[in-house]
Order: sequence, then C-alpha cells, then structure tokens
Amino acid sequence: LAEAVLRNVARCGYDNPTPVQRYSIPIVLSGRDLMACAQTGSGKTAAFCLPVVSGLVSAAEGGQGGEVGRGDRDAYDYDYRRVARPLALVLAPTRELAAQINEEAKKFAHKTGLKVKVAYGGTSMVQQLRDIEKGADILVATPGRLVDMIERGKISLEAIKYLIMDEADRMLDMGFEPQIRKIVDGMGMPRKSVRQTMLFSATFPPEIQRLASDFLSKYIFITVGRVGSSTDLITQQVEFVTHDEKRTYLIDLLQKQSFTSSDGKQPLTLVFVETKREADSLRYWLYNKGFPATAIHGDRTQEERESALRSFKSGLTPVMVATDVVARGLDVPNVAHVINYDLPKSIEDYVHRIGRTGRAGNAGSATAFFTESNHPIAKGLLELMTEAKQNVPTWLEDYAGKPFYGGSSFGGRGRRSNGDGGSSFGGRDYRG
Repeated sequence: LAEAVLRNVARCGYDNPTPVQRYSIPIVLSGRDLMACAQTGSGKTAAFCLPVVSGLVSAAEGGQGGEVGRGDRDAYDYDYRRVARPLALVLAPTRELAAQINEEAKKFAHKTGLKVKVAYGGTSMVQQLRDIEKGADILVATPGRLVDMIERGKISLEAIKYLIMDEADRMLDMGFEPQIRKIVDGMGMPRKSVRQTMLFSATFPPEIQRLASDFLSKYIFITVGRVGSSTDLITQQVEFVTHDEKRTYLIDLLQKQSFTSSDGKQPLTLVFVETKREADSLRYWLYNKGFPATAIHGDRTQEERESALRSFKSGLTPVMVATDVVARGLDVPNVAHVINYDLPKSIEDYVHRIGRTGRAGNAGSATAFFTESNHPIAKGLLELMTEAKQNVPTWLEDYAGKPFYGGSSFGGRGRRSNGDGGSSFGGRDYRG
C-alpha cells in the first residue's frame, strides 16, 4: 500500500488485516476484478477502500495523469456548470450504508489529496452538488440519486477506473438491477475490460453470481468463511410463537437483558419487523411500556433516520425497531442482541440482519420469533443453525422436513432455489 495510506491505517489503529482484507487487497492492487464473499462484520469496507485509495495515490505519484485532488481543475461545460469526473465509484443500496462507507473512505484518504464525496436521496441535492462540484475523486452513491445527477449533467462517469458494488447481491436483485445496468452500460462508463470492478457481499446466491459476471472481466472469486453463513460468535435461538404472543415474548427478552456490559457501555438491541407501520406501532408500544425505543424505516425523512441512528448509537434509546433499511452493512458498535420479531422471507436477509451483532470479533445474540407463516424459511434456517453448531429445536427440524407448496424456501424477492435441494446463498463459484 502507498505510504500515505499505511499512515492512515496506523491512525485507525489497525494492526492486522482481517482474512477478507488479506486476500482482497493484493488481488485489487494487482489489477484484477474481484467477487468477494465474507461473513458480516469481517471488514469488507476496508478491503475495497484501502487498495482503491492506494491505487489512486500511486497512479498520481507515478505521473499517470496526476489525478489526485484534480477536482478543482475539472472542466466547465459553462461558467455556471462544473462536471465532476470521479475516478472511483462505490454503489450502495441504502443511504445509511452510503454515509458509513463515505466516512470510512475519508479516513483512508486523509492527507492524500483525494476528495471523497457522497450522493444519496432524502436530503438536499443542491448541497450535495455544491460539495461534489468542488471535486470528487471517489464518489459513494445510491443508484437513484446518482442517475439523477448524471442526467442533470453534474457527474460524468467517463473517467471511472474503479467500480465497487457493496452488498452486491442486493444491488443486482430485481429492485436495483435496471438502474445498475443503466449506470454501468448506458451512462458513458468505461467498458468492463477497461475499468476494474469489485463486488462485495456476505451472501451471493448462484443466480446473482451469474448476473454479476455481466459486470466483471476475468475475475477472481474469493470466499472467506462459510459464505451465506453467520459468524460462530453469534448465539442463535428460535422461539415458536403465535402472532399474538410476539409482544409478550419481546417484553420478556428485553426485561431479562442486562443494560450494562463489562466495559460499562450500554448494550443495544435491534428489533427487525416486516412493515413500516409495524415499526412505528411497536416503537410506540415499547415506549409506553417503559423501554426507551426509536424506529427507523423508509417512510421516515432522512433527518429522522439519522436522528434515530444517533440516538440508538449513543444509548439514549437502546432499543431500535427497524425494517430491512438497516439490515445490510451497517456497523453499530455494541449491538448485543438482534431480535427478528418478524422473520424475513429469505435466508440471505436473515444472515444480514443477525450480522448487525457479533461484529469485529465480538460476541452477540440473535433471537427469532417463528410463526406458522414462516414455514418457507424453515429449511434454510435449519441448515444455517446446524452449520453454525447452534442448538436446533426439534420442532424446527420437523418444519424443515415438511413439504412446502407455496414456492421456494430460499427465494424472497423473486429468487429461485438452486434446484439441487441446497440453499441459494451458496459458497461456491458458479461461473459456467
């Protein structure tokens, strides 16, 4: 890594690379495309930020265009319109994750001359554009806001050297795929044989792997740990309940929790629900029961979402009720317990949700409320818990053994099972 980047690594207090960093950094520095699968909380952000920042710094020092900090000299279309031409683009599925990656990338780019900027919806575009117009060497963005800025002529992708998709399986799922194809193939970005592309996630279903290969050139596929699995630092428990019993079980769990940890910090609890309405309803109910709680979901304004996250991180409201808007990538220290009040429809989403605890070598707990309607996910849940050497209740084994006629147990959002009875989050490279 470039000397300036190594100094920043030292400033962050990083002594040893995590496994995904140890393998990813040399691959990216050697110029190869990469699809990397690693368990939640394993340091994937630094695994792509460090080699990209280092590569841009080294290119500038080597006289290959002198790109670093070139933002202030960007071309003008007119006197009033400056076009930002980033060299690296990081795409993320949610505003919160984009903001988090932006902060991490800034740490690694400190005193290198690189300008790191962020673009996401729900907040003032004018302010973001003013900031980006001052120059953006590395741009972290959500797809919708990026497309809007490109169509307004404020950003050009013609100079992209590095394209990174974080939570790549979500980025290439049905909801985002058309936008991603538009950004990559229809907005002037260099071809995949010219740019360098990296895809990172904790889960990569086979069909998403096949789709991802459209964006990669002669790529290397690495898996660290059991892909699609949870870290063994998370203790998983599943409770069979009826829908009406959920609130009673939740209160019991919260009352049993210790609200101080050995280091004196307040352990945090993240409660996942299916709908925005349920998130608000449950937060209000918990608050009235004496539990300081906040809620975060897609219908809240960006200001409200950021405020809820701050309140949760600080311990002011140690319980946060959330939809899947914070299920992926978000790194909140001190989350001791993840409760799946409503189980998700796909096992991949379950893996990402419980991955909000047990991060960076810390232990964590995850409890799921299983109802009759969760039959489709039983088989995937059984496989996951068995592999993680968790205590599996016999009733879950029974459910997993029963045929389910309502569709794939592993799909969710229109996905297919891999057809061989195995789970679709797979740890194999499916290049055909």
